[in-house]
Amino acid sequence: MLSVGIDVSKEKSMVCIMKPMGEIVAGPYEIEHTESDLSELARMIKRLDSDVRIVMEATGIYHLPVATTLKDAGLFVSVINPLEMKNYRSQDMRKVKTDKRDSISIANYGIEKWFTLRPFDCQEGVYAELKLLGRQYRFFMESRIELLLNLTHLLDYTMPGVKACFGGWSEYSGKDKLCDFAEEYWHYNNITKRSETKFIEHYQKWAKKKGYHQSESKASQIYRLAKDGIPTIPSNAPSTKMLVLEAVKALREVNSALFAILTRMQELARTLPEYPTVRAMGGVGDILSVKLIAEIGDVRRFHSSKGLIAYAGIDPPPYESGKLIGTNRHITKRGSATLRKIGYEVMRCVKAGGRSEEDPAVYDFMIKKEDEGKAKRVAKIAALNKFLRIYYARVMEVYSAN
Repeated sequence: MLSVGIDVSKEKSMVCIMKPMGEIVAGPYEIEHTESDLSELARMIKRLDSDVRIVMEATGIYHLPVATTLKDAGLFVSVINPLEMKNYRSQDMRKVKTDKRDSISIANYGIEKWFTLRPFDCQEGVYAELKLLGRQYRFFMESRIELLLNLTHLLDYTMPGVKACFGGWSEYSGKDKLCDFAEEYWHYNNITKRSETKFIEHYQKWAKKKGYHQSESKASQIYRLAKDGIPTIPSNAPSTKMLVLEAVKALREVNSALFAILTRMQELARTLPEYPTVRAMGGVGDILSVKLIAEIGDVRRFHSSKGLIAYAGIDPPPYESGKLIGTNRHITKRGSATLRKIGYEVMRCVKAGGRSEEDPAVYDFMIKKEDEGKAKRVAKIAALNKFLRIYYARVMEVYSAN
């Protein structure tokens, strides 16, 4: 019975091998995250000819090459939640924080929790790729928000108020009307130098070319804004056009990346057996279904629907002490913030779509909570809890039937 504690950091790790009663067999010593070092560690562990369990903390992506290599070598690997390890280390009287000390603590944790350690399940194939794509989508979306704010700031100089005339970027088509409009006109002087009739005609030709609705009333609204607006930098300044067009170019590049990532996510998600079931759920469309599957991953890794709810961080923990039983509990928010955000979007769609005769459970539950006096936001989170329970049951049913 040997516990191998590995404290993982970037490009290297500290290894400690321990027997019961705290007897250290080897280490702590350092290894590099190279094929030669990890293969040698696997061979050395196998030579020990004993029941061995390898324990490490989840550390973003840094633990993945170590865990995957050792698992592929046929060894038992368990990856522990960092919060759980932090709480375990906090039991020490002296707060010592070094890599060597951490590897000893992790090895000792493996001895104490020997019979409850769960094997590492590397998400292979479609789920792993979807998760990576989902993370990149979120990164590019954050970049898009910054770039959109920058473009809006510049347009406040050249075309104040024009942004309110256009909607946002379309995840379905990949088009961004504000970008296209700013690229074509970029300053109110380019609008007012024409008569209203000429501008409306020019706008409609532009809209037809770009594939937008040819609205005469929209063109008239923009022309009135241009007449009444007061640009604060002149159109003939050498940098004016350059700055607006460069901001449009940068935003368009990010839009293209987002659309490419989302298209790939849709292609992958459609290959999964649960996709038709998730897509058919109330409030879930072509976009949100893909985001949900990408963030949740393989639902079979959760022991029950409670595990999925805890992963989302919307589980209110019980609180009892003597005769006191806490009933007004807040959600933990110790989970995936991305899943909570996607789930909240789904609940907004459920509410906006109204009651569906085919799938009314979540909507009815949300309305019930609102009728009880709960705030609308609280009612949506409660409904999300129910939605995830239904999601788990339906997807598990798909896999049990296959």
